[in-house]
Amino acid sequence: MDLFSIGIDYGTESGRVLIIHTKTGEIQGSSLIPYKHGVINDRLPTTEAPSLPRDFALQHPKDYLEVLFLGIPEAIQNAGIKKTQIVGLGVDFTSSTMVTVDEHLQPLCFRKDYENHPHAWVKLWKHHGPKEEANELFEEAVKQKCPWLRDYGFNVSTEWFIPKYLETIRRAPEVYEAADLFIEAGDWIVSQLTGEVVRSNCSLGFKAFWKEEGGFPEEFLQGIDPELGKLASTKLRGKVGFIGEKAGTLTSDMAEKLGLPEDLAVGVAIIDAHSALLGIGASKANEMTMVMGTSTCHLMLNEKKIQLPGISGVVKDSIIPGLYAYEAGQSAVGDLFGWFAKQVPAEFKEEASELGVSVFDLLEKKASAYVPGETGLLALDWHNGNRSVLSDSSLTGLVVGLTLTTKPEDIYRAYLEATAFGAKMILDNYEEWGMPVHKVFACGGLPQKMPC
Repeated sequence: MDLFSIGIDYGTESGRVLIIHTKTGEIQGSSLIPYKHGVINDRLPTTEAPSLPRDFALQHPKDYLEVLFLGIPEAIQNAGIKKTQIVGLGVDFTSSTMVTVDEHLQPLCFRKDYENHPHAWVKLWKHHGPKEEANELFEEAVKQKCPWLRDYGFNVSTEWFIPKYLETIRRAPEVYEAADLFIEAGDWIVSQLTGEVVRSNCSLGFKAFWKEEGGFPEEFLQGIDPELGKLASTKLRGKVGFIGEKAGTLTSDMAEKLGLPEDLAVGVAIIDAHSALLGIGASKANEMTMVMGTSTCHLMLNEKKIQLPGISGVVKDSIIPGLYAYEAGQSAVGDLFGWFAKQVPAEFKEEASELGVSVFDLLEKKASAYVPGETGLLALDWHNGNRSVLSDSSLTGLVVGLTLTTKPEDIYRAYLEATAFGAKMILDNYEEWGMPVHKVFACGGLPQKMPC
């Protein structure tokens, strides 16, 4: 009998469920569930919701649950298999995406008394609210010459877990007190499936200053804030699970709701981009994988640990056992192109409609006619900050050389060139610090959507 596993990929805009043949790796069936509430950066989806600060990026956890309850049955139906053929389930998730939960592992934003409080909602990876907290953590770590800072490219990002956690302590103490746990969204989904809190070594290592050999830097965190120093025994408590291990088994209640076998094995969650290496076949030292979506992660494998600037972390055994994984990235890629496609003038959209193509297709066709630099425009793709190699989320995008004759496709071409330049800077940084890149893999949604 053919056996299959379920893989659930939680992205920024949607969740995807795949049914995978355990021997061949072929996709037997799939489903795509867009998040109804998308990225919440204007107002909360509640009647009395206040407007949100400019740097906020939140999400609705009900959207994540819909991926389970709608996506899994649909994918199984599309695959045409029986539930008895399914032997395992794995989850990947954007990170650091933080969920604030009560003692029943239910998000605080589900409760009437916290539904209008922004800090009770899910803080998405690109939530840049804790800028002051990230700066404070970084400056103090530099002052104390903390050795662990070198493992994070000499940087502390607003995108990481600890700044978001500290932001809640400082700016919403009532939410902090009401919360029982703060948990990565991937680990939260695993807890909903298994009833157990198992924190992934992948997200802890890359996003929360955690090390297998010593845990959290509690003395340092204590100096920042007493509550922060107690996190391991209070609101970040829970078992640590390692990539490739079983986090637990499906509860009988979830098995019934999802139409899956009871006691189905559920794996420890992994960061979304990191899981791509397993699917694309990158498994050796000196191989770099570009996972291209709303943002792009540039993940590098190596046999040794090198403390280099411009990365977002280095963690052993976080993707491939026995190898160190390095993460760098570009914060706005698909996001940037999507934003620009919404800005084009009406006549451009009318032309695309008349040709029966999307605005993206028309932009790409026209932009592909140029040779590099032909437009005379110079762009920087820092519209969501610069993750690598400058590690500064406060930086902004730039286009130089605009004239009254500049066309939409000219700017689009400049953004393509800016994206390529940013990727080259990351690759060069790896090589300059002693990690030659022998092979490059490109995967994710963009390579399938943008053939040019």
